Amino acid sequence: MVCLEFWSYEFLVLMSGLLPNPKLETSVMSICLNISSVIFRIPFGFGSAVSTRVSNELGAGRPKAARLAVEIVIFLAVAEGVLLSSIAVGLRDIWGYTYTNDVKVIRYLASIMPVLALSNFMDGIQGVLSGTARGCGWQKIGAFVNLGAYYLMGLPSAIALGFFFHFGAKGLWMGIICGSGLQAFLLLVITMSTNWEKEAKKAQERVFASRIPTEMPS
Repeated sequence: MVCLEFWSYEFLVLMSGLLPNPKLETSVMSICLNISSVIFRIPFGFGSAVSTRVSNELGAGRPKAARLAVEIVIFLAVAEGVLLSSIAVGLRDIWGYTYTNDVKVIRYLASIMPVLALSNFMDGIQGVLSGTARGCGWQKIGAFVNLGAYYLMGLPSAIALGFFFHFGAKGLWMGIICGSGLQAFLLLVITMSTNWEKEAKKAQERVFASRIPTEMPS
């Protein structure tokens, strides 16, 4: 579930080497991927926390507490996304100096930062929703969502915008936003339509079914 998502972003760097002026495109794409990876650690941590909390609450038969945990972590992800996206856009003209002194790279990165900020915001939302899915035991559903969102929507859109519409690295990121946006939307729909009482019963059934008898029959 997680690897399918991470690999799609790695493909962006590989594809950037096929664009005109590959040295510039790959340099900027590598910087964008590094920035995105660092920022994503925050919502990924939120997702890991809510995954554990939701699974514990469902297993304990407390569906309302599980739902409350999901609502809180979504709020935290939105607040964090708005804050960091605002900082990224506000510092877009000087952000590149932390990586290089090449003026072309710095200016190109500055033009992509608003798109990257939107991408990071969407990644934050889907990151906590993916954690919710793992906590509910929906890994198979999450894998299919990621596969469809990134490989049927995100990467094809990136190829179209980057190569056929000549948006370059910016187009690659715009395309992957289509994938992360679809992923976040699908996971949000699944989460909002969840019957938490039913999920709690399923979790308790799995807990009791996994217990090993302490006494062997004679």
